[in-house]
Order: sequence, then C-alpha cells, then structure tokens
Amino acid sequence: MIVLIGYAVSMGCIFGVYIFHGGNISVILHALPFELITIFGGALGAFAVNNQPKVLKATIKLLPQALKGSKYTKARYMELMALLYDILQKARKEGLMAIEKDVETPHDSEIFKKYPTVGHDHHVVEFMTDYLRMMVSGNLNAHEIESLMDSEIDTHHQEAHAPIAAIARLAGALPAFGIVAAVLGVVNTMGSVGQPPAVLGGMIASALVGTFLGILLAYGVVEPLGGLLEQKGEDGTKELQCIKTTLLASMQGYNPSTAIEFGRKVLFSTDRPSFAELEGHVRGKK
Repeated sequence: MIVLIGYAVSMGCIFGVYIFHGGNISVILHALPFELITIFGGALGAFAVNNQPKVLKATIKLLPQALKGSKYTKARYMELMALLYDILQKARKEGLMAIEKDVETPHDSEIFKKYPTVGHDHHVVEFMTDYLRMMVSGNLNAHEIESLMDSEIDTHHQEAHAPIAAIARLAGALPAFGIVAAVLGVVNTMGSVGQPPAVLGGMIASALVGTFLGILLAYGVVEPLGGLLEQKGEDGTKELQCIKTTLLASMQGYNPSTAIEFGRKVLFSTDRPSFAELEGHVRGKK
C-alpha cells in the first residue's frame, strides 16, 4: 500500500504541477503509448540479453514482494528464537543425539510443529538443520562451522542480490532508451521539415516526451523499486545471521538462554524484541 501511495504522490505532483502551470497534458498523452513501447520494449529486450534465465526468473518472482509487507517482523523473530531455544534446550538436557530425529525429519518434529511460521519456511529450516546435523556429528569445530556458515550466507546474499542488481541496471538504462526514443522523434520531425510550424512544434514536443519518460521511469519508478527490494533482501540475510550467531554461541558452551540472547543482539533494532519480551515468549511456549 505504501508503495502505491508513494507512486501516486510522485506522479500526482509531477503531472499536477505541469498542468497547473498551463502544460498541455494532451501532448504527453498522445505520445505516451508510442514512447512507452519504444522505451520499455528496448529496455526489456536488453534486460533479457543482460541476465541469465535464473536471474530473470528470480526477478519475476521477486517483483510482487514489493507490494507486500515484510515478513521479517518482531513476532517472527521471537518465534525463531523460541524454536532455537527449544532445540538447544533438548540437546543440553538429553544430549545432542536426542535431536537427531528432529533434525533429520523436521516436518515430523513436534518442536518444529510448535512454530509454524518459521517451521514451514524451507530456507530457514534447511539452514538450521544442516548445521545442527553437523553439531550432532561432532566432526567440525566452531571455527570450521562458522566459516562454512559465512560462505553459505554470502552465497545466499549474492543470489538474493542478483535480481536487485539487474533492476538497478535496468533503471540506469532507461534514460538512455528515452534518448533513443527522442532521437527517433527528431529524425521523424526532420523528415517532415516542410510541414507548418504548428505541426513541427507538436512533433518536437512528442519527441521530447521520450527523454522525459525515460528519466521519470528510471528515477521515479524502477530505481525506488530496486532500493525497496534490496532492503527486503537484507532482512532475509539478517535472519540467517541470527541463526548462525545462536548456534555458534551454543557450540562455545553457552546455555540456550544466553545463546538466543547472542542471536537477539544481531537483529535490527526496529525488529529486535526486548530481553523481557523474548523471555516471556520463550517461557510461554514451554
């Protein structure tokens, strides 16, 4: 909703002021379909050439997320850390082998079923269980697991950033395609140099609409969209860092309550539950 309101305010101010100062909106509306086809057609074609199929698919899948609220809320993080607390508490009381079934078949685990929001998130469950499995096996120390976690989180960040970088490149290209549309309009105008001045003036105005649209679409539509999606991607990386920090604290000998406190401190302050909120939530889930 905020995205749509932002676009409405932006476009309303730009075109509203233009009309208020006596601008002829019909000139823009007349040229709009042709200029949009030229700019967007050329830009999307170049976009397809510039990106691998997996990035194109990821971009298409990512775009609807811009209109949705972030799923990374305080409530989700409290549920995540309560899940980590239960797993680590069971391992501490009954031994690491006690959580082997929970790790191998998380969808059948009573612990994971208690927390459906994160328990049904494939990426979170896979990341968590992979490293819990390594902890159960006991073949790697904390430093080796930390290095492996960092590599996986970096890979996740690169994959999540690929469609965002593609959108940013598209935003950078749109003004150039606007110039292309404008140049074509000027060429068309020069080919009609014998027409009356009023006709030539209208043709030149239509040509300039291409430059205007290219810049507007780049900096008023596509680039803000890319910035929003980048922020949402950072939230996903932060969740994995929270899991990493909690598990590493447990491996270093801290009790589950202290381990989830390590993880809590990693979160952004706007989404981070307080110590009392998290403690109350964990106790309520026991």
